[in-house]
Amino acid sequence: MIINILLALAVIIIVLVVIVSLQPSEFRVTRSATMAASPATVFDQINDLHKWEAWSPWAKMDPTSKSTFAGSPSGTGAVMGWAGNNKVGEGRMTITESRPGERIRLKLEFFKPFKAVNTAEFTFKAEGNQTVVNWCMFGPNNFMGKAFGLIMNCDKMVGGQFEQGLAAMKTIAEGAGKK
Repeated sequence: MIINILLALAVIIIVLVVIVSLQPSEFRVTRSATMAASPATVFDQINDLHKWEAWSPWAKMDPTSKSTFAGSPSGTGAVMGWAGNNKVGEGRMTITESRPGERIRLKLEFFKPFKAVNTAEFTFKAEGNQTVVNWCMFGPNNFMGKAFGLIMNCDKMVGGQFEQGLAAMKTIAEGAGKK
């Protein structure tokens, strides 16, 4: 009897390991918004990490979070570190590429509640008097990330936060364009 239970348990574990292993080895979350502002106006909201607090959804999750800045004041080499509650964790982001009105790429390093290194990218496309902003985060999906993805839909969770951030950024950028 106990052997049958152990065999069944072993089969279940093997099946779960196989299912987890077959998940994608990379993840990608992307959201877009159209803003009635120039690419330069929107670009400025992202390229200057000091401005993130005004539109970042994570700043609202923990208003007592501490931010530190290093490197360039903005653009390539600008660095922002953060330390907050269990919802925002602790980490650092560094702008690794900054092409005005076109693209900003960041290296995201998460220290707590889990360690990870990912990439975030913002692209800007002018459409008449408006700008389409794409916000994307991608990176490797290790075994634990694959397992977590089976029980938690990261695209919906992080994507929803991107949508909140883009909506707040839109309000700020459109207001700046009217001054």
